[in-house]
Amino acid sequence: MVTKSKELFETAKRYIPGGVNSPVRAFGSVGRTPRFISSSHGSRIVDVDGNELIDYVCSWGPGILGHAPGRVIEKVQRACERGLTFGAPTENEVVLAELIAELVPSIEVSRLVSSGTEAVMSAVRAARGYTRRDKIIKFKGCYHGHSDGLLVKAGSGALTTSVPDSAGVPVDYTRHTLTALYNDKSSVEKLFRENPDQIAAVIVEPVAANMGVVLPEAGFLEFLREITKNNGALLIFDEVITGFRLALGGAQEYFHVTPDLTTLGKIAGGGMPIGVYGGKREIMEMVSPEGPVYQAGTLSGNPIATTAGIETLQILKEDPDIYKRLSEKAEKIEKAVKAAAGESVCVNRIGSLLSVFFTSERVSDYESALSSDTAGYADCFSYLLDHGIYTAPSQFEAMFVSDAHTEEDIAYTCRVLGDYYTSVGSYGRV
Repeated sequence: MVTKSKELFETAKRYIPGGVNSPVRAFGSVGRTPRFISSSHGSRIVDVDGNELIDYVCSWGPGILGHAPGRVIEKVQRACERGLTFGAPTENEVVLAELIAELVPSIEVSRLVSSGTEAVMSAVRAARGYTRRDKIIKFKGCYHGHSDGLLVKAGSGALTTSVPDSAGVPVDYTRHTLTALYNDKSSVEKLFRENPDQIAAVIVEPVAANMGVVLPEAGFLEFLREITKNNGALLIFDEVITGFRLALGGAQEYFHVTPDLTTLGKIAGGGMPIGVYGGKREIMEMVSPEGPVYQAGTLSGNPIATTAGIETLQILKEDPDIYKRLSEKAEKIEKAVKAAAGESVCVNRIGSLLSVFFTSERVSDYESALSSDTAGYADCFSYLLDHGIYTAPSQFEAMFVSDAHTEEDIAYTCRVLGDYYTSVGSYGRV
């Protein structure tokens, strides 16, 4: 029963575009009414109608410990009593920056901001300031937030300057953004050949997680590291999702590839609004007030987000086995789907990140991800939701497992998934 959620959604649509403050929340691609959440605990969320759901969205990644972990909540409550924001330096900013430098291989110096979008926008600006070049390369299907210069898509087969992927973005804002194909080395090489001494940076999600989970092919990240070095460009890893989730040091620790700049978010704030960009000292010295690259923000490094981030990272640091546990739980779900669905779906998983694509094709890039039967995904989403399991309301998002998911949660999820796939044809309920 979702009576109150329906009522709230109808009211919201009168005052908020589409009734939501982030598009995927509208459930548009799955044809359902969005659930309005009232509370959470551990592996569960509870909607305003009192329905309790096992949550595999985990606030799009940061809920690695589960919802409302006691140690984090206690520290945040104490921090709130001292004040929510000062617009001035605090000790916790220093503590968090020092902790990030200890844990993330590429980061010597970092700047705290308020979102992943802001972190990426600022990292690109720093890369351009450092190299004194204008062009950047991004990959089709990789999402780096909604700043104007990165909201682009490639033309039909033409790996040239991209056109805006959103109304309201002037073409001039994206004319220096070049688009290559994820996992396609030749597309990157072509852009470097055609734009000699003009490319400031290559930015990539080391594990793509915004076209569904798509893993880098063997040697792809190493190739990006080499070609950027050889051409005087910087390599930026967008680890807003993979940072502290794939490993304590993120994807760069997992794959042993060290970028020049890294962007972080989500888990670094323990679920509170935060973003981080950082890297080599010589690059970050370009950032104001030390250098000429300007960036500022009243809420940057605010005392509540830094408190939540410090405690979350400390818990992860104290428990090195957490990543093994997370991977084992996600692997059980992966195996359950494969056992029930066979060749009719493609399951991509790395650590605690996974996606089930409703296609028999191997998904290795944006184009193969688009071969998915989104109607089939929507049908599976509805089946899971009706059985108390909350997954991403879009085929092209990730499924996240948290440390709070119990063995009983995983077993139940595997059983429901098995029931679903054994009761359908290749794509669609019977």
